[in-house]
Amino acid sequence: MSFFKKLKDRLFRSSSKLEEGIDHIVKDGGLGEPEGAPEPTPEHEVASEPTPKLEVAPEPTPEPEVASEPTPKLEVAPEPTPEPEVAPEPTPEPEAVPESTSSFQEGINPSNKSTKVVLDDEKVSEPVKTNFFKRIIGSKNKSQIIKRALDDEMLEALEELLIASDMGVETAVRVTANLAEGNMGRRLSTKEVKGLLANQIAEIMDSVAKPMPIFSKRPQVVLVVGVNGSGKTTTIGKLASQFKMANKKVIIAAGDTFRAAAVEQLQVWGDRAQVPVLTAPEGSDPASLAFEAMTKAEKDGADLLLIDTAGRLQNRSDLMEELAKIVRVIKKKDPTAPHNTLLVLDATTGQNALNQVEVFRQISEVSGLIMTKLDGTAKGGVLVALADKFGLPVHAIGIGEQIDDLAPFDSKDFARALTGSDN
Repeated sequence: MSFFKKLKDRLFRSSSKLEEGIDHIVKDGGLGEPEGAPEPTPEHEVASEPTPKLEVAPEPTPEPEVASEPTPKLEVAPEPTPEPEVAPEPTPEPEAVPESTSSFQEGINPSNKSTKVVLDDEKVSEPVKTNFFKRIIGSKNKSQIIKRALDDEMLEALEELLIASDMGVETAVRVTANLAEGNMGRRLSTKEVKGLLANQIAEIMDSVAKPMPIFSKRPQVVLVVGVNGSGKTTTIGKLASQFKMANKKVIIAAGDTFRAAAVEQLQVWGDRAQVPVLTAPEGSDPASLAFEAMTKAEKDGADLLLIDTAGRLQNRSDLMEELAKIVRVIKKKDPTAPHNTLLVLDATTGQNALNQVEVFRQISEVSGLIMTKLDGTAKGGVLVALADKFGLPVHAIGIGEQIDDLAPFDSKDFARALTGSDN
C-alpha cells in the first residue's frame, strides 16, 4: 500500500490529467443523485397502507375539509385543486392551511407538483412521521453524486481522453470497447468509471508485469540499451544497488565510452551501491570493454555483470550497428549471452517509445523493458500501449532520482495510480 501511495503521488501529472478528464466527462450530461439513495418510488406509496392516497388520520373529524371529498385530513390528491399545495410554486386560490403544515412545506420536494398535504399533528402516528422525515427531510442532508449514463457519446469522449494520455488509438479503442461490454446504459459515477478503466488497464498489463529473471549461469550478463537521456546510467546504478542488497555479487562495465560524464556518473552510483565499476579510456571500443568485463566477472565469480552502452537514437544506423557489434562480441565469449537485454525507455517521449522498441528489438533482441521518469510526465499511458502491442515484460519503473526510486512493476497499482482510482 505504501508503494501505491508513493506511485500515485509521483504520477501526479498523468493521474491528474485522466482524473480531471473523467470528472469533466461524467459531469457533462450527468445528473445528481443522493448518495446511497434507493430507487425512486411513486409518491403515493409514501404511506404504509397499500392505498392510492396518503392517509395519516384514521378517522374523519368535523374539521373543515380541504380535499374534494370527505376523507381523512392527510391525503394526496392525484390532481391539482384550489386547495393549498405544499409545493413551493403558488397554487390557484389557496385556502387557509393549518399552522402545523407550515413547518413541513420547506422540506417537500419542489418537483412534486401533484401532491397536497394537510396535516393534523395531533393524529399523526409516530411510524408515519419517521418514514416521512427519512424519505423527504433526511434526503436533503445526503451528498449528491453525479452519474451519467454510459452511451456512445460518453465512450467517444473517454476514448479521446485515453488517446491524449498517449495510450494510442488501438489500445484506447480496445479499452473503451471492453468498458462498454455489459455497462452500456448504466448510470456511472466518476469513481465507478475510474474503477472500471483501472480494471481494463490492469487486465492488459497483468501479463507483462514480471521481474527480471535470475539464472544459474554465472556471470549473468545484463546488457542495458536505450536512446540518449533515457536514464540508462541511473537505472544501472539502482539495479546494482538492489542486487547488492539481495546478496548478489555485481560488477558494472561503463560501456558508454563516448561520453566522459557517463563514466563519472556511473562511478558515483557504483560507490553508492558499493559495486566495482570497470572503465576504459574515452573513445575506446565499447565492444572490447564488454569482452574484458566478462572475463573479469567470470574470474571473480560475479553473479551479475551489468553492461552500460552509449545512448543512441534509433534512426542512427551507424550507432545501431555498433550496438550489434557489442552483442556479437559478447556471444563470442558466451553464446548464451547476453542473458538479459533491458531497454530503458523515457516515459516523456510518449508514442515515440513504440518506435524505439521496434528498432532496438531488431538489433539486440530486447528481453524486457524499464520505464523511467514516470514522475514527470503526462504521457504514462504509453506503457499500456507498449504492453498491448509488444507484450514485452516490464521489469521495473522509475519514479524518482533516489536510489530506491526504481520499483518492481505492479499492474494493478499502476492502473489505479494512472486513472486516480481508489478501488
